[in-house]
Amino acid sequence: MTAERHDADPLGVTREGSVQVLTLNRPERLNALSNQLLARLSDALDGADADPGVRAVVITGAGRAFCAGADIRGFAPHIATGSDAAVREFLRPGHRVTRRIESMRVPVIAAVNGLAYGGGCEVVEACHLAVAAESARFAKSEIAIGILPTFGGTQRLWRHTGRKRAIELILSGDSFSAAQAHTWGLVNAVVPDGEVLRAAFDLAARITRHPAVAVAAALVAVQRGTDATIEEGLALEEAALREVAGHPDAVEGVTAFLHKRTPAYRS
Repeated sequence: MTAERHDADPLGVTREGSVQVLTLNRPERLNALSNQLLARLSDALDGADADPGVRAVVITGAGRAFCAGADIRGFAPHIATGSDAAVREFLRPGHRVTRRIESMRVPVIAAVNGLAYGGGCEVVEACHLAVAAESARFAKSEIAIGILPTFGGTQRLWRHTGRKRAIELILSGDSFSAAQAHTWGLVNAVVPDGEVLRAAFDLAARITRHPAVAVAAALVAVQRGTDATIEEGLALEEAALREVAGHPDAVEGVTAFLHKRTPAYRS
């Protein structure tokens, strides 16, 4: 693994093969999301999406937390100032990051190594896939300080858990376990503590063995179809197939299947 960060950097950026690992690196603040960290995360995602050598991204946290949520100490003055400042300095930076995660053309996997509260839970919601350590805890904790989820949680959580469960979690602020997160569809798997990164790499490997063009097209179709009617969604699926059909990797995959051999993909 090759490191590309300095200790003062709020985001660690490393590579393991074709997997880019982004580590939220404010352990003294339980990796709370400051505007600086949000900006670094957004830039790193842009860089990963533009790099053909990156086939998957893993987001995790340094220390005992995945992410405790937004850095309320830093955002409090904007909330106190009024709605315009709160939207500009607090909500929109969070929206940019969670939307950027969703729009990636490579899979983004959350490796939830510890607590994921508030905005940290919203990062997990935005990731395409997630694995969690057995001891990880989740919460929609914003209601406890008199606000609401503002990094997209009011719109994403119910897509994982169902409407009534999401409303219960958002309005109660109750924490829930990794096992519950798995049952409710927020994470794909729960693994023993200390094995979450390896589990994320294993999940990435199951995906990156397939052609990059097909993975990207499928991700785009699923993400754009989330808010679409069935007719719009089917049109997205058609557009995705048009992008893939005729690509050398698609031709190779079908040919290899017909000839009962292992495909040799270019991407």
